[in-house]
Amino acid sequence: MQPEHKRSALNRLKTVRGHLDAVIAMVEEERYCPDIMKQVSALQGGLEKVNRVLLENHVETCVMHAVEEGRTAQIADELMQTLRYTPGVTGPIQESP
Repeated sequence: MQPEHKRSALNRLKTVRGHLDAVIAMVEEERYCPDIMKQVSALQGGLEKVNRVLLENHVETCVMHAVEEGRTAQIADELMQTLRYTPGVTGPIQESP
């Protein structure tokens, strides 16, 4: 993994982990459900951003190497499979509320 992508993914994941702990506390404190739902949505957005970083790294490294090696059909299939299971990475970037 490229160092800048690794750093970005780890920083985002650590932020999500801290945010998740705060949301767990909100549930334990029985806070207002719509407030919790808003925070869960923000967590989902944070994880989608991690997926974007991982996809960017994958395209810049694995996909490029596969194309250079002539394995375009294989990598295209793999990439389509990846996109199928991560629909959040193909849409516009949404900022957390």
